[in-house]
Amino acid sequence: MSAQLPLPTSPAALQGVRVIEMGQLIAGPFAAKTLGEFGADVIKIESPGAGDPLRNWRMMKDGTSVWWQVQSRNKRSIALDLRTEEGQEIARKLIADADVLIENFRPGTLEGWGLGYEQLSAINPRLIMLRVSGYGQTGPYRDLPGFGVIGEAMGGLRHLTGEPGRVPVRCGISIGDTLAALHGTIGVLTALYHRDVNGGKGQVIDVALHEAVFNVMESLIPEHSAFGAVRDAAGSALPGIAPSNAYRCVDGFVLIAGNGDSIFRRLMVAIGREDLGSESDLANNAGRVARVAELDLAIETWTVKRTVATALKVLTAAGVPAGKVYTAKDIAEDPHYRARDMILRQVTRDGDAIDVPGIVPKLTGTPGSIRSSAPKLGDDTNEVLRQIGLSDQEISDLRAKGAVA
Repeated sequence: MSAQLPLPTSPAALQGVRVIEMGQLIAGPFAAKTLGEFGADVIKIESPGAGDPLRNWRMMKDGTSVWWQVQSRNKRSIALDLRTEEGQEIARKLIADADVLIENFRPGTLEGWGLGYEQLSAINPRLIMLRVSGYGQTGPYRDLPGFGVIGEAMGGLRHLTGEPGRVPVRCGISIGDTLAALHGTIGVLTALYHRDVNGGKGQVIDVALHEAVFNVMESLIPEHSAFGAVRDAAGSALPGIAPSNAYRCVDGFVLIAGNGDSIFRRLMVAIGREDLGSESDLANNAGRVARVAELDLAIETWTVKRTVATALKVLTAAGVPAGKVYTAKDIAEDPHYRARDMILRQVTRDGDAIDVPGIVPKLTGTPGSIRSSAPKLGDDTNEVLRQIGLSDQEISDLRAKGAVA
């Protein structure tokens, strides 16, 4: 059975923080999702009619993407047409009382609606504005359209993915968008601390997709600067660190990280190659890298005769870091995931139940929680508009004009 995360009894870490989300798809909404999981009140502004396109991405259940159920939990939805003057005025009223505004439009879009930071900070000097875009708010590329896949390419990641000499491949998820969201979340929390603890003002957090990817590219640039080296794709291996690779078994692959000096010796004993484990020139990483092809062959000669389960049993007993390549089914059935509440049962607004990822990171005093499931489009329009002082008649008039839904 999937666990249902209990609601925390103590105040949430971000209780009292109000977030207005104008983003769509992945980067902006993922940042808002993370803040919402730790107690922020997230009001998501969507276009009347279709709403966030993510509602219709990938696999659908009862007319709604199951991805949506994860990305938009703990949020309230207001259907608001920001292209109308009435919609823009409502947005200003919402933002006037907000702590954080998240948007991932192309630079200049909000300025064209009279919702740029200069205008908004004039009515709310404490406002923190997270802006996620392809290339950032400045620079010669700022006006170019940019999605996560382009950020991954420009950030240097796509050049390293795949097998040597073959077409660069996608890593399997929208990692560029997610990295941008995580950097944006760090920026929001940093700005909130500065504002509330140091007495600072609100500010803009400018996150470019390619820069978020570039920030995790390890020694890519220092190696080029110092040695003129251009790191290339290495398949499943860890370049410059050996042995660390994926090795074929009878029924799949096992990942083995035997690159620590003492770990390497234990690994060689485990696979019956004590001769390699005792060689002096293999006692350190530099020597092992020089003979990496030989080591990989020796390891796979052992693994290829065994199942993944058998190989893991031997390697675990020897204290060698190793693991199988998990599928979604493996994750869903794994007892460790279950024990750490990383598979939770979430009930949708239609009453269906679905397994969803748990919450990361885990805080002992103020843990995250799923307080509400993902909203239908405009579920909370009336409630939110009443909270900013609009009467039922005013809401009805706005709905008749198409400004809200």
